[in-house]
Amino acid sequence: MKVEIQPDVRDTAARLGAGAAYALKVLVGRLADDPDLGRPSQLPGILTATVDGSMFEDCPDLSVGYIREPDRVEIRFLRAVPAPEPSTAPLQDPDEELGPDHGQPADPAAVAVVVREVADAWQRITRQLKRDAPDSWAALRVGARPSAIAALEDELGVRVPAELHVLWLLTDGDDGVRGIDGVDDRGWGCLPGGAALMPLDAVVDHYRLKMDAQTHQETLDAELPEDDRVIVWKATWIPLISHSPVDRTSGLYLDTATGHLGRWSRYHEPPGDELDTLVTYLEEVADMLEAPALATRDRPGLIGGALVWLSSLREPLPGRWQPLTD
Repeated sequence: MKVEIQPDVRDTAARLGAGAAYALKVLVGRLADDPDLGRPSQLPGILTATVDGSMFEDCPDLSVGYIREPDRVEIRFLRAVPAPEPSTAPLQDPDEELGPDHGQPADPAAVAVVVREVADAWQRITRQLKRDAPDSWAALRVGARPSAIAALEDELGVRVPAELHVLWLLTDGDDGVRGIDGVDDRGWGCLPGGAALMPLDAVVDHYRLKMDAQTHQETLDAELPEDDRVIVWKATWIPLISHSPVDRTSGLYLDTATGHLGRWSRYHEPPGDELDTLVTYLEEVADMLEAPALATRDRPGLIGGALVWLSSLREPLPGRWQPLTD
């Protein structure tokens, strides 16, 4: 059985230490012999295997997600996880990896396609960041644990769609780049406008804040006709992308009822019609980074090793900001 590894997975293993890279190599050999070694995850088509880091020198416990096809295995993501219990088994597959049981999706094949599209788009983005903007690449957090995503679902009472689930498995948000001398210090995320993926804890906090605001608004509107009532937030909206790493006065949410992105703003700006899905949004970001000359929504550039989108600059910075080139 042929086993392929995405370049970003190798990069992640290298960042985690020589032991992690060696453990990944050992796992590849085992998957070649037994491609059904892992257990099904919540994501259709994605199997998960866990490596006990104590079996290798300088290696944390690892969770590895892969796609099993008839003639090949493709490893899609890898992240470090705390060991649940001391173990002598080289590979584990704890029930935690499965998360809560929310039932089978209506069309598992379609969901599997979306999962692959999100993973591919995000890997294209991180590949460009590593090559051109290493400071921005280093600011991305490692993937979230399945148990953390399950806890978020319980807290919000909302099922996380598969496309968002796999994105969070790949990264738990963007801390952004700050502290560039002579430049606005609000920080830059890696997304257009300097926006940033929100960490899971920030997602929960912002969701609570918005739902509290909606409850207050409903009290104010209690005597109004239904058509005149103001909608501040819906329970099916999951905040996802903030204006910047430190500015959450506006941003994008994912509407779990429709699968589309929408815009929120504390300042009651018109929401606009965000017709993007998470897949199309990430794919366009990847396109703009790979072919900046064709970028339409924004223009990517660099200040040192940081990705800084042109629209995020409050004033021109001649000699400092350099447009990204193909």
